[in-house]
Amino acid sequence: KGSDEPLWAIKYSPQGDKFASGGEDIISVWAKDGKLLIEIKGQVASLCWSKDGAYIFSGSFDNTIRKLQSIDGKELVVIHGHTNPLRSLCLSPDGSHLISASYDFSVRIWDLETNQQIGEPLWHDDRVNVVAMSSDGQYFASAISGPDAKIYVWSLEAALKHSRDDHVSVFVHCQCLF
Repeated sequence: KGSDEPLWAIKYSPQGDKFASGGEDIISVWAKDGKLLIEIKGQVASLCWSKDGAYIFSGSFDNTIRKLQSIDGKELVVIHGHTNPLRSLCLSPDGSHLISASYDFSVRIWDLETNQQIGEPLWHDDRVNVVAMSSDGQYFASAISGPDAKIYVWSLEAALKHSRDDHVSVFVHCQCLF
């Protein structure tokens, strides 16, 4: 048992030797046998591990993304940009970009070398609940719910190109599935 508060996120490390859980008051890192390894104070709605398992990224109810060391929970970076709670995070397979989804109707791409947002937000018609990256890193999908539930599939390359070339419409690179 990790907390009396609701849990909003759980993710296994890429190596499968531990997992992290997060909710309204704490992030816990567990060994795969259930032994508690560390606890980190914080309200979290989404978790994502770095490819090597050394870092955990948390998307929080306080509108921030935090990069934490998985071994001791030390906070390394706090990324600001969203104006409402974050709901989902995913990492590109090469570990260079983090993609975040928020209730502020946006998906944002972050350069993890500089910890800065790349380009403008990718705007949606409603709160964005989830984002996921394809295993090859070419595409990511985002989804909104509500009366007009939609899934968007984006080309990561096109979104990054759009950030460098303002006259390209990002919507050309978005396919609404339903």
